[in-house]
Amino acid sequence: MDSTFIKEAARGVGFADCRIAKAETLPEETQHLKRWLQDGMYGMMEYMARNTAKRENPALLAEGCQTVVSLAVNYYPAFQQKADVPQIAKYAYGKDYHLVVKQMLHRLLASIREHYGTVRGRVFTDSAPVMEHAWAARSGLGWTGKHSLVIHPQYGSYIFLGELFLDIAIEPDLPIADRCGACTRCIDACPVQAIVAPHVVDARRCLSYLTIEHKAEFQQPLSLHRRLFGCDLCQDACPWNKKAQPTKISEFEPHREMLNMDENDWKRLSKEDFERMTKDSPLQRAGFESFHRNLTNLG
Repeated sequence: MDSTFIKEAARGVGFADCRIAKAETLPEETQHLKRWLQDGMYGMMEYMARNTAKRENPALLAEGCQTVVSLAVNYYPAFQQKADVPQIAKYAYGKDYHLVVKQMLHRLLASIREHYGTVRGRVFTDSAPVMEHAWAARSGLGWTGKHSLVIHPQYGSYIFLGELFLDIAIEPDLPIADRCGACTRCIDACPVQAIVAPHVVDARRCLSYLTIEHKAEFQQPLSLHRRLFGCDLCQDACPWNKKAQPTKISEFEPHREMLNMDENDWKRLSKEDFERMTKDSPLQRAGFESFHRNLTNLG
């Protein structure tokens, strides 16, 4: 079945790009994941060690799955924080992408059902045991950079990913070549050497992991290199992100109050004000207590 309708419908919903892959098992990618888990690089992210079979086989997540549709959403912000304030990852400037992208995916699935008739499908966006980077690479949406993120040839790596698992066969696209070449700028830019090898990130060192996923107090004083929530240093260094262009999705526009906050503003923020300002925001994932812990370790 031709993919033209799905791709046109995806653009109509607001996706930056849409590519198709045949639903198959992912043995090579699963072995890579198992080695990473065996090395303990997942830190406190225990969920990464669960549901390995479902990550490998899409049919275990969506019965009868024949096609994986990979979609990209550009989130690059038009306005950014000043360099001298505690830094927040750009993906967290606006509304929580889980809410926005999932709604877009459901709209696209509804269009597909209206066009093709009865279609069984499931939508995913970083909220289930789905190897979304692997599917993006298999579909030709982009390639996996040495920082382990998907790089789109037009939008760079400042993209959210979403997937549709469908029980109909759609003509697949071809993967595209890795275009990183000999470049190591993302690796060199990481101040904590978290990218221990091309495509391998040790989460236990990663500033994004430490500021968000690591829920306990730090066992020893450390420097978060001015990162308050998440980290974009490896992405900022990537030459492909020179092509990044501001998103057109209003929900991802920066929260202006947050962008203008300096270190003292964050320290004075009450829990009530924090909850108000971060409502429907990715910042909720860290929580008020982790923010204060991070503030004392900014470095």
